Amino acid sequence: MSTTAPRHRHTWQDYLDVEEMSDVRHEFLDGEIYAMAGGTPQHAALAAALVVQLGQQLRGRPCRVYGSDLRVRVRETGLATYPDAAVVCDPVETDPASPTHVTNPRALFEVLSPSTEEYDRGEKRLHYQKLSSLEEYVLLAQDRRRAEVWKRGTGGWAETVVGPGHAVALESIDCKLNLDELYEEAGLR
Repeated sequence: MSTTAPRHRHTWQDYLDVEEMSDVRHEFLDGEIYAMAGGTPQHAALAAALVVQLGQQLRGRPCRVYGSDLRVRVRETGLATYPDAAVVCDPVETDPASPTHVTNPRALFEVLSPSTEEYDRGEKRLHYQKLSSLEEYVLLAQDRRRAEVWKRGTGGWAETVVGPGHAVALESIDCKLNLDELYEEAGLR
């Protein structure tokens, strides 16, 4: 009979210490610290085009777009992660135990990758949807012009899929993402 060695359970402070010393980004959940994989050039280009398009529309307003360096903490579930993009409106709120982790994003964005697609659509989405401030969660495909938009409504969360020739209306931040322009700016067909 073989037995599995017990896993070490890390504390929130262990995670913060690792993040401060590491050149690699990590997620934290349920006492586990997970290294995050780097993205493809297409992934990076799409995320960058997204930040540019949102940044232009949010200029001079009380909301700001952040790229993948922003640390987000879902205090309700314990998840700490780095979304591909986030929009946070004033005032920015941070975790009491870590002033580097924002806790009140209004909109979150992930660019889907083959290795993270299932997680981004499933478990990670469920964590994000526990954020009381979050009103929209957008998943962008790399391989085609497609956005999956999750919006919080009076009856809960509802998904809409948007394709080529259309725009994603982000009501919570009063912005529109023109998918064709977004993918063209990213150099993706």
